[in-house]
Amino acid sequence: MDENKPFFSTELLKWYQKERRDLPWRRSRDPYHIWVSEIMLQQTRVDTVIPYFNRFVDRFPTVHELAAAPEDEVLKHWEGLGYYSRARNLQFAVREVVEQYDGKVPSNKKDVSGLKGVGPYTAGAILSIAYNQPEPAVDGNVMRVLSRYFCLEDDIARPSTRIAIEHLAQELIPHGHAADFNQALMELGAIICTPKSPTCPVCPVNDLCEGRIQGRERELPVKTKAKKAKPVFRFAALVEGTGVNVNKVLVRQRPDTGLLARMWELPHIEVQDAEAWLALSTGKMGLEEALAEEDIRIEATEHVIGEAQHIFTHLVWNIKVLPAIALEEGHVANHTAYAWVGPDDFENYVWPNVFRKLLTEYFILTKNK
Repeated sequence: MDENKPFFSTELLKWYQKERRDLPWRRSRDPYHIWVSEIMLQQTRVDTVIPYFNRFVDRFPTVHELAAAPEDEVLKHWEGLGYYSRARNLQFAVREVVEQYDGKVPSNKKDVSGLKGVGPYTAGAILSIAYNQPEPAVDGNVMRVLSRYFCLEDDIARPSTRIAIEHLAQELIPHGHAADFNQALMELGAIICTPKSPTCPVCPVNDLCEGRIQGRERELPVKTKAKKAKPVFRFAALVEGTGVNVNKVLVRQRPDTGLLARMWELPHIEVQDAEAWLALSTGKMGLEEALAEEDIRIEATEHVIGEAQHIFTHLVWNIKVLPAIALEEGHVANHTAYAWVGPDDFENYVWPNVFRKLLTEYFILTKNK
């Protein structure tokens, strides 16, 4: 293994300096911008992140602007990226930076790792890319590349394997080139040494890649399968307003904590299983009873006007939408968690993707009637 290390580091760095993609967060060594980009890139593709990153740093160009912003505005600028706890943790941590470090993102491992939401990978990315410190930044791309190049057979889902690969990655960092080298590793995994179809002929380190030499590039890395996301079955009520609320629908805000905290949605209920989900009478009765407990009285139908799915890491929401009317529309004004929303004020609220999509389609249909 040792004889392959210098070749890997040298050739990878040469390739990156010639072939690197022009990405907005690479145009600056601002640790805050690098931090934002790394948080956004977690579980999200580069092409998706670029417009969100540009919009976010345009509105919140420094830690001070982000720290001072209302949470709802931060979530609005994050809307569509999903995993909203990332945005909340980022803002919380930025406030720590303002209060404890005079607005300067820490340049030492202990302090930056102590910020909320900053794990080993993000800490390594900030320290190496922004401050050029020889710290490893090991994500899935890096583990895949190194597992293939060195033909490592340990399960990368195990914490001990990650730690071992972090040590290996640190050994590979050329002196004085931590920023470019770590980005080169990420780049190679993102565009060449991809999960299912690695393009070995154009790989800058393929000559000494043990995985390729042994014909195992497609079976590495070894990774135990994660548990399947649990299916959850829900009915949502699309309650149409009348009178002063014509062309509006009834929505509610989620609790301050927990999944999708403080975001807005159609009122909905969970049912026991797929069999109950198929029985529309169950949805009608369940919605009416659940809202009645909050003094919101509706009359739903047993007619599905929309179906949608929302995928979380550990859950999959399967949603059927039933139309309904409010029997006492005025009662909504007494509930701060409920509101009548129409197409004109729709963008003033923060929506999970599934409800944004459903309501956008609904408003388009009603406009064209």
